[in-house]
Amino acid sequence: MSTTLWIILAAAAVTYLARVLGHLVLSRFAYVPPRVQAGLDAVPAAVLTTLVAPAALSGGVPELAALLVTGLVALRGGGLVTFVAGAAVLIALRNLSG
Repeated sequence: MSTTLWIILAAAAVTYLARVLGHLVLSRFAYVPPRVQAGLDAVPAAVLTTLVAPAALSGGVPELAALLVTGLVALRGGGLVTFVAGAAVLIALRNLSG
């Protein structure tokens, strides 16, 4: 098997274990303190930021335009529509720019 496939499988296993172990730990508590709940609620936004920030800070015109379109579509559309709109703009502009 290729190295890339091993990396993908390892990442999938670690992600699955993190989710399962997190669920098991939290299921042991009858009450989750509000500060812990607030921290857990902030995780998706933090992960999204780590994915978007590099493109926003070092990307060119196609990346910035895709981020802008994605943000605008996200105000009205659902997750899939938002993803497809951003990806379409990014692909189109990258192909047009060479």
